Parts: sequence; structure tokens; C-alpha cells
Amino acid sequence: MPGARLDRKPDHRAEGESRVFDPFTVRNMNDHKVYFIGAGPGCPDLLTLQGSRLLAGCRVAYVPTPFEETFAEHLAGKELRIPFSYRFEQLIEQIGEELKNSDVAFLVPGDLTFYSPFQPLVDALGSKALVVPGVGTANVASAFLQKTLDLPDVSSRTVLVSPRTLGDDGAVAIRELAAPGVTLMIYMNNIPLPQLVDDLLSGYGSNVPIALLHRLCLPGQEIVTGRLDDIVEKVGGRDFFNLEGEDKRPALTLVIVGETLAAATNGEWWNYRHENLWKKRESAE
Repeated sequence: MPGARLDRKPDHRAEGESRVFDPFTVRNMNDHKVYFIGAGPGCPDLLTLQGSRLLAGCRVAYVPTPFEETFAEHLAGKELRIPFSYRFEQLIEQIGEELKNSDVAFLVPGDLTFYSPFQPLVDALGSKALVVPGVGTANVASAFLQKTLDLPDVSSRTVLVSPRTLGDDGAVAIRELAAPGVTLMIYMNNIPLPQLVDDLLSGYGSNVPIALLHRLCLPGQEIVTGRLDDIVEKVGGRDFFNLEGEDKRPALTLVIVGETLAAATNGEWWNYRHENLWKKRESAE
């Protein structure tokens, strides 16, 4: 094992004994820091040099499952904890104790940019927190597909969205976001694939390409590409969105939809920019 899980169960205090909680008291401790290190989808080779260096200097690391396995070499000899095992107050209190002796690291899936639950911790820790950017899942997906997600005359905008954040009354629906010229990146989808396809067809109005990238950089990785008219058949009975799982936790599947996935480019695009943009810029320098 790379390290030992030392998660504590909530302590039990005598009846009537109060706990004073001030999330900002950690600011008055020593110079140790809490590093929120962008870990991408889970591939240790994509950890930034800064992230790797800072992680190496931490005695304690908070590591979501299954990163304790994929980052095992980076975590050897460290005390490992699961961040989601704690209530917020307990977590802040424990971090405060750990900061007395060492820097503390959090491996952040992706990084803090999108759909990250760690913002309240960063805010509470104030000057004790340092956020390290990572190679986000969107970047890794683009690399796996070898596709730029916006192209002139093909895709004018890329929209990141999660159906889990569209559930409030009056929120925009997927079908309203799907439109010609839009590349959709759908995180944490909880809509059954046939229904999702119907919504996308309603918005796009045509049979556009789609890619499902499941557990990128993790054991069980699968990538399925197709078009809206055949993707359900290609996926078959695989539950990529964990809709049948008992825990109902968000599935690690990114969905990308849009014309850019199948668009062909040529040298005209390059030459136009060379003549009208790059050549003038380079000559000016």
C-alpha cells in the first residue's frame, strides 16, 4: 500500500460540551500550507512539475478514490485520508492540527476550475491555501480524441454543462443548449442515454457526432464514438452513467457532442492565418 488510511470517525464529546468552530483560525498557525493540486482524471504522468514537487513535501494527503492506486508512487510513505469521509467542520479542525507539523495536500480530480467541491475549503483556509492547476479532464479528452473542440466555420463556442446543475425550476435544458455550431461537454450526466440522445437531436436538429469517454486514465477506461443515430446501439447495456448502481455516485464519463468531432481541416485554415495574422505579427516583432 502506498500509505495508510488514517481516517478518524467523528469524536464523541461529553454531553453538553460545546465545540467552538472558527474556519479562519488556521490562518494564525505556522507557515505550512494546504496545497490543492490538480490531478487531472487520474493519470500520474499528467501531474504538473509544480504539483509533483509540492506533493512530495507533504506528510499528509487527502486523496479521493481511486487516486490512492493510480498515484501510488507519489503517495508512498504518506498518511492518506479520504476527504469525503468528513463533515466540513471536522475537516477544517483536522487540517488545523496537521498544519502544525507539515504541509497538507489535496489531490483534486481535474482541478479547481470546473465542478469541484473544494472551493469552500479554499475559502475557509484563506492564505493557508494554495491552488495548483492541473491538466483537466476536458484537455485530456481532447488529446485522446485528437480534436480541437472549436474550429472556425464549424464550432463557434464550447459549452460545459452538467444535467445535475440544470435541475432547478427555470434552468436551461440540454436541448436548449444543443445547437448547430456548439460543442457540448457534458459532465456527470444522469440522463439515460436514449433520452439524452433525443434531447440532443431536438437541439442540434441533425445527426451530429458524439463521444463517450469513460474513466479516462483509470482502470476500465473505455472510449465510444459514433453519431446520435447509432451511439445507443454502440454502447449497448454498459451503464456508463452509473444509473443502475446502488450508490448513485456521479459516473466518471465525459460526453462530448458536436460537428467538430468529425470536421476535416486543411492547409487553407493555416495559410489564411499566416497571411493575415501571424506573418504581420512576427514581422512587427
